[in-house]
Parts: sequence; structure tokens; C-alpha cells
Amino acid sequence: MSTATRIDVHFPSGDTTCAGWLYPGGDGRAIVLGHGLGAVKEMRLDAYAERFAAAGFTVLAFDYRHFGESGGEPRQLLDPDRQLEDWAAALAYVRGLPEVDPDRVAIFGTSFGGGHVIEVAARDARVVAAISQCPFTDGLRSATKIDPKGTAGVGVLVARDLLAAALGREPVRVALAGAPGSPALMNAPDAVSGYEAIVPEGFTHEDGVAARVALKIPRMRPGARAKDVRCPIFFAVCDEDTVAPPGPTLKYAAEAPKGEIHRYPVGHFDIYLGEPFERAMADYLDFLSRSTAPTPR
Repeated sequence: MSTATRIDVHFPSGDTTCAGWLYPGGDGRAIVLGHGLGAVKEMRLDAYAERFAAAGFTVLAFDYRHFGESGGEPRQLLDPDRQLEDWAAALAYVRGLPEVDPDRVAIFGTSFGGGHVIEVAARDARVVAAISQCPFTDGLRSATKIDPKGTAGVGVLVARDLLAAALGREPVRVALAGAPGSPALMNAPDAVSGYEAIVPEGFTHEDGVAARVALKIPRMRPGARAKDVRCPIFFAVCDEDTVAPPGPTLKYAAEAPKGEIHRYPVGHFDIYLGEPFERAMADYLDFLSRSTAPTPR
């Protein structure tokens, strides 16, 4: 049972608000946590947040707009540009907390969010450190992990969703995880079991996202921004990842001036649970203890 104090909070982003969990800390350091493709904070972000909070950090785990408890219409709209705006809003909120040193704020993102933190750290020179877990770094390479039958099915949903948007109707959704061959954004053999494993028992949430995002994903290459990240950045690479191929990530990570690459012999979803989670968490805390220490005066 966790003993960490957790407060429900909201902070402004765009024309609405993002919802988050705030874990107050005591040593001036803070870390902001964001999830992956269509996922919400209840899907294991609390496990990471509690460990960071126990180490003394003020922690904010948040939901992107259009998802979870955050505002934004239509629901389940996955817009990468809006999500990056949410990251900037989350950082502004945390830096404004009286107990936080605004120059000692780190970021943690996983999967799709692991790609976001690379971009965020490249844009925001005040980020003190970043952790990119099993990151999405190359959209074209990730798209090749969807078999041709599944790709065709996604294409049909995209066409229907674009028509719905033009007519002002509710989005047509594509599933996040599906069986091999099914029209889903992730349909590797371990996608369904892995995705379901990080959903808490009894937790209900909206599934699927507006299918139009499938047009944007192949053009995204957040890993290419690694070379522009000036702060220390930790890349947690899953060698057996069937969702975010490790090859491109390793290539991009090698270009980060202060990058640290740690490899784990597990699949994309395995790192969230059990021994792989414990091992990675120990590595993250060691990294943060080195990269968020006060600068000697």
C-alpha cells in the first residue's frame, strides 16, 4: 500500500485544463510524467510517481487534453502538437509551485510520450534531465510493424474519420491495440496482452482514438531531435520491442550530447511491471540523483 500523498489538480492548457495527480515533495526537485499512445495516468504512471516521490521529488502525472479527466472536445482526439503544448503547460504549472526550484525540473515520458520528452527537452533549455522509456522515435519504422491487412483496415477508418470531421460529427475511432491483422495502431502478437496488463483491474476507460492520427504518425521522427537535447537524457530501450523498434532509437540516442543508453531484454509492455520495472526504476533514480543535483556555486 502506497503512503505517498497525492492531490488531484488541474492546470490550464489551451482553452481548457489538463487533469493531474500532484505528489508534493520536499527537496526542491520535481519531475513531470506523461503517458503514451492514448493512455491515461491510471495505467501505471502512479507506480513511477510514487517511487519518484519517495526519493524526494515533487511529481506531476498528467492526462493530455481530450483524454481521461482532462478537458477538450472531441474526446479521444490524439493530436501530437496539442500534446506537446500540454507538456509545456505542465512544466509551467510545476515551475510555479512554491516548493519547486524551477531550474531543477525533470521530465519522464513513456512510449509515445517517450518521443514527446525528446522534443520537449530539445525545445526547453530549462529542463534539467529527461527519461525516455521505450520511446516512439520514428513513425515510419513503427508503421511497418502493422501488417498490410491491418494497415488497410486502418486506412478505411481514417477515411471515415476525415469525413466525420468534415461533417462536424464525432470522430471515428481506431483501436489502440488489436490482434495481428486487425485494424489497430498496435497489432503485434503481444500488443493486446501487454496493453491490458497495464490497465488496473476494475478501471474503465474510453478505448481507441480518432483515426486521423494515423496520417500523422508515419511522418513523425521525434528521435531526430535527440541531437538537440542539451540536458542529460536517459534512453530506456527494450530490445524485444514490437511496437517502437529499438534500432532507430539506438541510432538517435547515440547522437544526444549527454545521452545515456540502457538496454533491457524485454518487450514494449514488460518494462512497466515486475522485475523489469524494478530494474529500470533503480536505474532512473540513480540517473536522477546524478543529473538533478544542485549546481555548485
